[in-house]
Amino acid sequence: SGALTRVKTRFYHSGVLSHCVRVLSLSPSRLRGIWASAATLAHLTSSCCVGAEPGSRSEAFHRLFLPSVVDVLLSLAGQLMSRSEAPPLLRTVMDAVGWLLSAHPHLTAQVLSSAHYEQIQMSDDVTRSETHHTTSSLLLLNDAVAQLALSSDAAVGGASIRLMSDSQRSFDVSAGLDSLLEKDWRGRGFEQEVDQLIAVIRQEEAESSERVRAACVIQAAWRSVLTRRRVKNLSRAVSALQRRYRARRRRLQQQEAAQQWEEQLHYQVCVRRQQARRRLHQKQRELLQLLPADQVRPYLEECEHRAAVVIQSAWRGFRDRRRYSDALRDSARRQRAARTLQRAGRRLLEKRPAAQAPPPTPLWIGQEVFLTCVCVQSTRVSVEACAALHEEVQQLLQAELQGGAQRRREEQQVEALLAQTHTHLELLRDAPPLSVVTATQAESFLSPSASIAVRGRNAHNAVLQASRLPWWRTLGDTNTGAESGPAHLPELEAELGGLFIGGLAVDGVKL
Repeated sequence: SGALTRVKTRFYHSGVLSHCVRVLSLSPSRLRGIWASAATLAHLTSSCCVGAEPGSRSEAFHRLFLPSVVDVLLSLAGQLMSRSEAPPLLRTVMDAVGWLLSAHPHLTAQVLSSAHYEQIQMSDDVTRSETHHTTSSLLLLNDAVAQLALSSDAAVGGASIRLMSDSQRSFDVSAGLDSLLEKDWRGRGFEQEVDQLIAVIRQEEAESSERVRAACVIQAAWRSVLTRRRVKNLSRAVSALQRRYRARRRRLQQQEAAQQWEEQLHYQVCVRRQQARRRLHQKQRELLQLLPADQVRPYLEECEHRAAVVIQSAWRGFRDRRRYSDALRDSARRQRAARTLQRAGRRLLEKRPAAQAPPPTPLWIGQEVFLTCVCVQSTRVSVEACAALHEEVQQLLQAELQGGAQRRREEQQVEALLAQTHTHLELLRDAPPLSVVTATQAESFLSPSASIAVRGRNAHNAVLQASRLPWWRTLGDTNTGAESGPAHLPELEAELGGLFIGGLAVDGVKL
């Protein structure tokens, strides 16, 4: 059918058939113990090759792929010759070869010239010889039909017709062969053989038509027997159907009656409860009428208090149960999320080493049919290259360690300077007013370095001198205080690495 043809074509284009051929071409040591699976795979491969439509790859399919399939099948048949279980498996493989040749007759020459086929023909086993004789006769018939269809040589045609005349008693021929002989091979000098072969073919067709008619008669008789038997059983089927329908209707009626009884019982219970409640309320009113007037109000308050307690207890129970169910739901949601994350993490960890792992061992498909993975051959590296690579890695590691130590020293120096800066900033922020400052407190703001203290004093004096200038000296000069500072500020910044302790500049930004 069309669906089967599309499936076979997809198998060919996707490379499944090519992989099957590679599996069948494995060495006998790897096929040990699975010869039955190999024979089944050979039969499936041959069946898929018959009826496939390669399309644009038709030439490669007929000239390269099909000959490789034939070679593999004959090689497998040669390997089965030395096995004790060979006869049934060998017959399966040779049937696959015959099925392939019946659809592609141009492969007959390759089969007859194959060394594996010659080895199979030299077998001494009677069963195997019979199988080989059958296969050989089928190959010869296919080759003869192909020669009649393709060749126009009279000698070749006469030999093919005589061969088919001798073998016609045991084998069927292709359909349409009689019309081919009638049109193309009359008047070539061997009309007697042609007429004899045409008569035999038409006799076989008549016998086949007679067998088809006999089969139709047998099928019609058998179907009439089945029909009469089915009609005879119709009465019993009707009785059984009525019995089942009545049983089902009776069961439904019983269910309806039981449901009505339950509803009536529930209604009676509700009525009795309502009547009991009314009697209770009536009795309470009668008792209230017997109580003194000053005790009625406390009694009603007590009743209201008990009702409020009952309502609050019911509400608190409902609230606590809802909170508990919410907590259980949140806990279950967190557990599901944790399991999902753990599963994803485990899959990721499993996939990471799988990318660098060696290719897996041969996998099994079906019962005993297996596939093999093609391993990539790794390139070898010499001992000198390994030693050079090791030395280079050691040098890179040493350089990285030295660079890391240098970076750590720089980070520690920066952290120390930042800590010192923060300390000075806190001292300045918490400094008391000048009116109440003491000499001890003032000394705490001095730098322990003499050079820094001298430079700071000079900068302070320069700022004081700039502030005491006349006003007309400062006209048009907006940055007098900043420009009148000492000339060694850039040197100080370079010495301290862009961090001025006195608070004038930090990383080149003037404060």
